[in-house]
Amino acid sequence: MDLLGSLGIAFSMYSRIPVPRIQWTGKRMEYAMCFFPLVGFVIGLFYIGFGWFCGAAKLSETACACFGALLPVLVTGGIHMDGFADTVDALSSFQPREKKLEILKDPHTGAFAVIGVGCYLLAYAGLFAELLKTSPRNGILAFAAVPVISRSFSGLSVVSFPKAKKDGLAAAFAGGAKEKAVRGAMAAYLLLAAAYLIWSAGLWTAVIFFAAALLGFGYYYHMCKKQFGGMTGDLAGYFLQMEELLLLFAAAAAGKAGLL
Repeated sequence: MDLLGSLGIAFSMYSRIPVPRIQWTGKRMEYAMCFFPLVGFVIGLFYIGFGWFCGAAKLSETACACFGALLPVLVTGGIHMDGFADTVDALSSFQPREKKLEILKDPHTGAFAVIGVGCYLLAYAGLFAELLKTSPRNGILAFAAVPVISRSFSGLSVVSFPKAKKDGLAAAFAGGAKEKAVRGAMAAYLLLAAAYLIWSAGLWTAVIFFAAALLGFGYYYHMCKKQFGGMTGDLAGYFLQMEELLLLFAAAAAGKAGLL
């Protein structure tokens, strides 16, 4: 029953998918992060259904690309995009570390956050259009693994990276988590995602995806340590968004190379 409660916490926190009202107990929080990538699994299923719908409705590539860029925001309620916007504001300030952390906590949205989100969505839509152009069916099938991969690496960072603050969302989930269980679950999700990519798109596509994912993960760790002294919930949201954009680029490149 506690595992079902942990599942409910993960979906209620990181998605807008309706779940029954659940009490956030310490026991349930221990394993909540283990179910975080399942939100990505649901988004991946939505993408597969969306790809089928675009073909059946004969929508233009432009319409499909724009709706495809909005789909994860609609499912998650924009929680990760919020962290992306706050981080863009903080990084664009070029202030000392303490000031950057204050900007992350500031509820007001700065100009650089608005510009950053706009540029992100345009880049996402453009890459998605390119993926649909080069590989409309296999490209979507392969890309369905991306939300799972990004959340698996994000979950690893929550229990493995140093924290910039002792309070906040990331610290709350990390402090109550069973670290070995979370690491084991994230590793299992990544192995399953790799197996799925090999099955749906081939070995070389899987290699390209995971090379890009590891590159993004390495940048995330370096940026957190250098700019903020550790990770926070906002930085985790920033990473997830950037990781998915990087993997979308990898998917589009694989499509261009004829691997999809």
